[in-house]
Amino acid sequence: MNDTLITILLTVALVAATVLPYFRWFKKKEAQAREKFQQMKISGLHEASAMHPHINALQCIGCAACVRACPEGDVLGIIEGKATLIHGAKCVGHGLCAEACPVGAITLLMAKPGRSADLPMIDDHYETNVKGIFIVGELGGLGLIKNAITQGTNVVRHIATLPQSTEDDAYDIAIIGAGPAGFAAGLAALEQNLRYLILEQNDIGGTVLQYPRAKIVMTSPVELPLWGKVKLTETRKEALLELWQAVMKKTGIKIHTGIKVENVQRNGEHFLLQSATQKWKAKYVVLALGRRGTPRKLGVAGERLSKVAYRLIDASSYEHCRVLVVGGGDSAIEAAIGLALQKGNVVTLSYRRNEFTRIKERNRIHLDEVVAKKKVSVMFNSEVKEITEQQVLLHTPSGTQTLPNDYVFIFAGGELPNEFLKKIGIAMQVQEVG
Repeated sequence: MNDTLITILLTVALVAATVLPYFRWFKKKEAQAREKFQQMKISGLHEASAMHPHINALQCIGCAACVRACPEGDVLGIIEGKATLIHGAKCVGHGLCAEACPVGAITLLMAKPGRSADLPMIDDHYETNVKGIFIVGELGGLGLIKNAITQGTNVVRHIATLPQSTEDDAYDIAIIGAGPAGFAAGLAALEQNLRYLILEQNDIGGTVLQYPRAKIVMTSPVELPLWGKVKLTETRKEALLELWQAVMKKTGIKIHTGIKVENVQRNGEHFLLQSATQKWKAKYVVLALGRRGTPRKLGVAGERLSKVAYRLIDASSYEHCRVLVVGGGDSAIEAAIGLALQKGNVVTLSYRRNEFTRIKERNRIHLDEVVAKKKVSVMFNSEVKEITEQQVLLHTPSGTQTLPNDYVFIFAGGELPNEFLKKIGIAMQVQEVG
């Protein structure tokens, strides 16, 4: 056997020793992705509810760079050689998948796959078609905490360069909403010595704690005006609330809570803001409302506790928990199923009627399966009476029942901001996914 043949054989053996393990690893990962995808389809969590990566299959080369880049872990996977959205409901719009893709096959969209989403038309300074009204945060198409803080800060620093109000009874800037975008905008207004007004229809705790996940992640630090660098690599909602409270105490920022703005209209060189009982005048208006709208509350004691949420993104964050899901629509059913599939959870589904009348047949079938396996208990004709740190009290035909409880998810519908935007004259553009 000559040296050339030996070299060839050694090269082939080396390639085989390198490639075959990788091929086996890749097939194993694909099998895991398929299994996860099927599990997410059962619980309805494979679909994104808002922000998500849209993958152009013709461009995708299946390199898995996007999978490795995602800090959420299992939003994407490779199936049949292409990147696939597996756990869409878990996506919060980090955008690192799109940055990592070497062929530009990923774009971030707000619409659900196969549907359309109306987004406000805004320019590079976040100004809408109504001059003087600006939109930041999730309502403008980017819901990540870091993006929201950055937008809120930047929009006010831009407004500070514009002519301010000369009227004593007017604010320079009115900010509607005190989530991350509105909170940062308020701090920036304070930093820029602007006369500012922040109106929040819930309370500061309620704004932050509406985040529908046990843990909040930021992939890189962000600067908060008058405070400095903030880095939440992995923390719970309660920690974010504590940070908000600390910032408020240090800066003295004022937020008016429990006030819902019902209308904003041009009044000469200013805008007139109206609630049910009050009016304010401001030169500029920043809308930081959020895109999910106002969740309908039950109006019971304890509903403001941090363990209460109105949307579920990441069911896998909840293990070995006692969970109550309230509602009778598809969102409630899917959340209950998703939570039931997690290790050690005890899930109860409470519905005020005596049967489910408006859910998809697929959800009905899967719910029957988890109920038969005693992973979900359904309580018809029941209503939440009170929520405490360790329990939930339910009113039932047989009297009040007390359930040990760690988390409550409420799916009672809500009011989206689209009608409000239309009312004040904001133009929308349709974003569609083919």
